[in-house]
Amino acid sequence: MTRFLVTGVSGLLGLNFALAVDGRKHQVIGVAHTTPLTWVNFKFMHADLTGPGVVEKLVEETKPGVILHCAAIANLEACEANPEQAAEVNGQLPGVIAASAQKHGIQMIHISTDAVFDGAKGDYLETDPPNPLSVYARTKWQGEQAVLAANPQALIVRVNFYGWSISGTRSLGEFFVNNLEQGKTMKGFTDILFCPMMVLDLADMLVEAAQKQLHGIYHLVGGQAMSKYDFGVAIARTFGFDESLISPASVLDGGLTAARSPNLTLNTDKITKALGHDLPEFERGLAKFHAQYRHGFPQYIRSLS
Repeated sequence: MTRFLVTGVSGLLGLNFALAVDGRKHQVIGVAHTTPLTWVNFKFMHADLTGPGVVEKLVEETKPGVILHCAAIANLEACEANPEQAAEVNGQLPGVIAASAQKHGIQMIHISTDAVFDGAKGDYLETDPPNPLSVYARTKWQGEQAVLAANPQALIVRVNFYGWSISGTRSLGEFFVNNLEQGKTMKGFTDILFCPMMVLDLADMLVEAAQKQLHGIYHLVGGQAMSKYDFGVAIARTFGFDESLISPASVLDGGLTAARSPNLTLNTDKITKALGHDLPEFERGLAKFHAQYRHGFPQYIRSLS
């Protein structure tokens, strides 16, 4: 049994990982700062990891086998409004955690993002130089560098995922479902390409990567590239909603503050070779997302806060 210490456990990835993994051959200890959790099946701790000595104390107390570092300021607009806080949480904290993991001989998995690239070409390899466009992307790139400088044996995964969250508003999948089920019209960007992965599939792949003790940088995103518009239409069709509510549009008409990279398709050959199999199919992940919806999981996960 592996003991995972999951930071940012109230976030989309952290919480879904903890709920899915704890008790199934593994143990999860989750820590969060902004959103305390109740009625969860795993051990929860409340802490501000940016405080002096907090990370080292937490690691010594919990003695994990793997640290899964999910904690971040992931809202792009919030990062633009608070660049100093984003730099501390996204750029500096990962290095502190990586150093502690190195000191104690603990495996570390750091969650990064496809947004470290500018999206000028797509099909990015792990060896392609990042060129972040937003405060969020720039601070996440700084976080990658801090991790590798402190702990060369750490695993950094660049991801893009969707699923159900405590707020109900943290993923693009939730955005489309929330609007479609209410019959609201919305825009779907045709000029933003990405490779979405369902969060439960990502959780499975992270456990597998930990078991294989991978290190270095890997792209761990969905195996199928699509536009944000195509993603919304796929959700509408799977859920039985009216896909005509989604209007094809350009990101330039979205009124967004933070710059978005147009083509964030990532090459996943390295991770599939390391794992020895293909990544989960998009349709399979979307079916899981829909099944959770039908069984009331969105309401359940919101009740945990």
